[in-house]
Amino acid sequence: MTKFLLAVHVIAAIIAIGPVTVAASMFPPSARKVLDAPDGADALATTRLLHRICRVYAVVGVVVPVFGFATASSMGVLGDTWLIVSIALTALAAVVLAALVLPRQSAILEGLAPEGLTPEGAGDRAATVRLAMFTGIFNLLWATVTVLVIIRPGSTTGA
Repeated sequence: MTKFLLAVHVIAAIIAIGPVTVAASMFPPSARKVLDAPDGADALATTRLLHRICRVYAVVGVVVPVFGFATASSMGVLGDTWLIVSIALTALAAVVLAALVLPRQSAILEGLAPEGLTPEGAGDRAATVRLAMFTGIFNLLWATVTVLVIIRPGSTTGA
């Protein structure tokens, strides 16, 4: 059963978290293209699609920690330090995505609407730079979690 849970956990991480990290990373440059050429309908459509991918896969990504907990429980490692740190970093990544990345993407998209830029300046280059920073933090958190769950400090597997 442990191998099955682990396989589902890893597959879910690849299928759910991978697209969010890639789409979120592509969003700021795509938004800048729209800012540089506001009449570019294709660039705006791409930016909207990237935001939709982030939103949808963020919801799908909930299965990753669910199966992670099930796997950890099955392996008897729920109290291991590496897992506790991974859980904390996963929670922090979720907060960064939900509170900093997705809302900023939405605000930037509103600023890129055909009516023009929003008064708050959500559709300016500085907003895309700040978003890129938060996206980088999100991606760094996930990369750290990935390394922790692969290396598992203190593991007796010899990895």
